[in-house]
Amino acid sequence: MPTYEYECQKCGHRFEEFQKMSDERIQKCPKCGGKVKRLIGTGAGMLFKGSGFYVTDYRSSSYKEQKKKESGDSSQAKDQPSKPDAGDSSKKKPDSGGSADS
Repeated sequence: MPTYEYECQKCGHRFEEFQKMSDERIQKCPKCGGKVKRLIGTGAGMLFKGSGFYVTDYRSSSYKEQKKKESGDSSQAKDQPSKPDAGDSSKKKPDSGGSADS
């Protein structure tokens, strides 16, 4: 149900009323009894909640460029995966479970 905003033509009192769309418009001011006019509202802001919606999903490209400049070149190093060292002998293969005494 939408919230409608009204303004009195006589005293200028502004108020909101929570009504169904099918309800009749309010005709009289609750303060002075004068004629009221329903104002055009801006509506409610849309807010997505739940998994999959993040504030940063829809950033502008200029915002992203500015953040890159502020963070420096360290962000580029994070984006590239590290390559494993082929000659690294410190890494051992997992034990197959069998004994070497066979």
